[in-house]
Amino acid sequence: MTRVFLTRPLPARVIEAAEAAFEVEVRQSTKPMKPAEMRAALALYDGVLATLGDRFDAGILEEGNHRCKVLANFGVGYNHIDVDAARACGITVTNTPGAVTDATADIALTLMLMSARRTGEGERLVRAGKWEGWHPTQMLGLHMSGKTVGIIGMGRIGQAIARRCHFGFGMEVIYVNRSEKTLDFKAHRMEDMVSLAKAADFVVIAVPGGTETHHLIGTEMFHAMQEHAYLINISRGDVVKESALISALERGRIAGAGLDVYEHEPRVPDALLARDDVVLLPHLGTNALEVREAMGVIAVENLRAFFDGAAPPNAVT
Repeated sequence: MTRVFLTRPLPARVIEAAEAAFEVEVRQSTKPMKPAEMRAALALYDGVLATLGDRFDAGILEEGNHRCKVLANFGVGYNHIDVDAARACGITVTNTPGAVTDATADIALTLMLMSARRTGEGERLVRAGKWEGWHPTQMLGLHMSGKTVGIIGMGRIGQAIARRCHFGFGMEVIYVNRSEKTLDFKAHRMEDMVSLAKAADFVVIAVPGGTETHHLIGTEMFHAMQEHAYLINISRGDVVKESALISALERGRIAGAGLDVYEHEPRVPDALLARDDVVLLPHLGTNALEVREAMGVIAVENLRAFFDGAAPPNAVT
């Protein structure tokens, strides 16, 4: 029987779906796999259902003869897997697009509201017993309705964010993307990111991770942003150069930031932890049970199709 390895504990529904089709072993640790564990998984199993943090890079993939023929990624982002190196080894890579779109967009709006209305800071104030009561100038923030949101990357997630901003908050939508998008609402494509930064009250990053977007957001962007504007990142942590973000915050170049991802995740710089003008979430983009179940079922279906001799529905090309 086909042997499949799940690199992290997953929802019961996902494990049941996998066990109905394969001989399954589930790694019980919630931490990223170590190199020795990844090499062993490639050598001992026909397929591996991998997750964020399991860094199947060229060094891992190019070593030894692999029994594994498919890496089914649990998530849409797959920059932790060297797809070219996998392909060279005869290993197919798949992902789970679609299932994560709305959940990730919801987290983007959560970060926008938390940043603009200073809700994290306010909750800490109450919990610390330091709230002295309501007054007219208490913790004044930015009203989000009617403002301009600038979205960098207008794929599925970027469009879902834009729709929420436009229809839910009456916001003007501007964006940068490789190509013009046909949308059912008004949105203006900007010439470049700097033009977007100059016009937006919120800059939301929704691009995929990888070498092409590494440190895409740096000093030039922060210098272009308005001083009352907020940066929101729900993509990958290394898309933002954290040292440049910290400098911009310390210099008052921007009003604040809302982050769900970090450049050296799970490590978060002390300089960010110490700031009240930054909202920090522990990579919650898809943390709804039904979403994680849907992601897992898609990953299992990719494995099932591959081992049935069909083209996986979500093969990474």
